[in-house]
Amino acid sequence: MNTHRSKSNPETITEGEVSRHWDDNADVWTEHVRKGWDTFREHLNNPAFLKLVGNLKGKTVLDAGCGEGYNTRIFARMGAKMTGIDISPRLIEHARQAEKREPLGIRYETASFTNLSIFRDESFDTVVSTMALMDSPDFDKGVAEIYRLLKKNGDFFFSVSHPCFMTRGFGWVTDRQNNQEKLTVSGYFSKTQRVEHWQFSQAPEEIKKQVEQFAIPVFPRTLAEYINPLVSTGFVLKKMVEPRPSAADCREHPYLQKWRDAGSLFLHIHCVKP
Repeated sequence: MNTHRSKSNPETITEGEVSRHWDDNADVWTEHVRKGWDTFREHLNNPAFLKLVGNLKGKTVLDAGCGEGYNTRIFARMGAKMTGIDISPRLIEHARQAEKREPLGIRYETASFTNLSIFRDESFDTVVSTMALMDSPDFDKGVAEIYRLLKKNGDFFFSVSHPCFMTRGFGWVTDRQNNQEKLTVSGYFSKTQRVEHWQFSQAPEEIKKQVEQFAIPVFPRTLAEYINPLVSTGFVLKKMVEPRPSAADCREHPYLQKWRDAGSLFLHIHCVKP
């Protein structure tokens, strides 16, 4: 990802505003994701997350914050009985259109993961969420709803931007050849919500010039603010993963090298409802 600029908001960003931002992003986001330009997802985040999740065949699974359904369809092809929810009606529309073109038995609903009253208690064997829970103003409430929906011994897997590295003061120090060689981190404890504007860095330059950058609401949290609500809600933490590109990955995709050397872009967590 290329983060170009951010706009601080002294007020609290509401769920309604989050929904509107993602509706505005939806058409271009869907097109670019489906063309494979979300390369950090393709070559780093997804391979590690799918390895963590493992076999979902035959399980009833909720994808919380499914977007246009890219990963939901992957899980469905693995044999899971999928339901996807997202706060953006436009993204859900794109997901439903994809389901019509290639029926995989996926149910899509417009909903926030902080209010999933459309589902009964203990409705799902597993909940997955890829790069979505970080985009909510109320992570704790989302965790409580997911806990309610899981059956006993149900698994909860999610990924977020790594809170220890992707801070408000995130940036790079470059060498004389303009190579990004050192990662800078500051503002870790900042609670200032903001809207960041960026594009997929591997999209063709001529395409990036033709479209507006995505506007992404950001809700800063520390690592403790992700882990403690899980524990206080009742989840048992099973595993944490900080995906690191392999040397072979970096040879094939050189833009990953800095994330092998300097820090982790993503954080993956697996916990269980006992």
